[in-house]
Amino acid sequence: MTQNLLREDKLTILPITHALKGHVSPPGSKSITNRALLLAGLAKGTSKLTGALKSDDTRYMAEALRAMGVTVDEPDATTFVVTSSGQWQEPKEPLFLGNAGTATRFLTAAVALAKGRFTVDGDEHMRKRPILPLVEALQSLGVAVAAPSGCPPVAIDAHGAFKKNRVVIDAGLSSQYVSALLMAGACAGEAFEIELAGTDIGAKGYIDLTLSAMRAFGAKIDQPSSAVWRVAPTGYTATDFHIEPDASAATYLWGAEVLSGGKIDIGTPAASFTQPDAKAYDVISAFPNMPAVIDGSQMQDAIPTIAVLAAFNQTPVRFVGIANLRVKECDRIRALSTGLNNIREGLASEEGDDLIVASDPSLIGQTLPASINTFADHRIAMSFALAGLKIGGITILDPACVAKTYPSYWDALATLGVEYQVG
Repeated sequence: MTQNLLREDKLTILPITHALKGHVSPPGSKSITNRALLLAGLAKGTSKLTGALKSDDTRYMAEALRAMGVTVDEPDATTFVVTSSGQWQEPKEPLFLGNAGTATRFLTAAVALAKGRFTVDGDEHMRKRPILPLVEALQSLGVAVAAPSGCPPVAIDAHGAFKKNRVVIDAGLSSQYVSALLMAGACAGEAFEIELAGTDIGAKGYIDLTLSAMRAFGAKIDQPSSAVWRVAPTGYTATDFHIEPDASAATYLWGAEVLSGGKIDIGTPAASFTQPDAKAYDVISAFPNMPAVIDGSQMQDAIPTIAVLAAFNQTPVRFVGIANLRVKECDRIRALSTGLNNIREGLASEEGDDLIVASDPSLIGQTLPASINTFADHRIAMSFALAGLKIGGITILDPACVAKTYPSYWDALATLGVEYQVG
């Protein structure tokens, strides 16, 4: 059913009358899949990526690699087989990456070490997402790169090398800038050093994911301090690589479990995840007594899930450390406060970049018709579906946007007995 949804469709959740129980396997990690695709494309030889996510974001990355002469085969629903010469060709057209932030940032740095002219672009939403800190860092390395708006499109005139072997990057907006430079750095031809400007960095745990994936493909990285990385000029070696399930996707299932009082087996214990968003498990498990203050700085993609759960918490919740949510697929702080206040006025408020959810357990069982504008953001759609489990009349606009990272999301809920109406 999920595959047949259209952008103009709307989906109304029917409140559940039973605890949700069953087995659901979340898709592979988007973050790890796009890292592995990039590294496999940079390596000479054939790499087999198993457990991979097949979604809009990873499809854009795969298509971009194909446009640059890399062979990407898909023998089944969770496998990519990537064969590369290690040298990318100039594409005939701009690399279109939709609203895939990982693919856009990673490729911007990687193509700077190729030869030719490249344009990295995206859809109307991606064209509002900042990339200037990465562009300025590449410019400091002698790369001819421009992004006049500070957001994509980015034009790169690449000559196969950086002119310097050290860069300072401001990662306050996104850790993806650091990850992009790290992954490119192993192909720089000489030892390459990356230093943070200041101490602020969004979702630092994702850099650990990057380093782990790089090492799996043969890279060698030292970290003499918390703000400095040194990458050896090893290039990458083709390898077989298994991708763990997506922790951000798991948060919706953990949320559905505690909200319904059920038991959902996702096949992977929370403690086994290496992704930062898995930290959300402990917070979600505390429902309906989640803490009064939740720091979302190191589990940013889990905050929409927790914020919707907070509507039913016993006590109000303030979310801090979430300023970066304003520059995600949409302004998620505004989208969350708007959606919650559509359910009941005063349920949420913004103070600077903090989000305060008033919390009201008596919402459970009420019928409060509300149309949730997802702003084409998959995480807004999937998180507000949880509200519909306990409140009648919750309608998700543009439910097809879940295809960005979890194409089978609505089907997964259906297997647990959740019912909904489309149209």
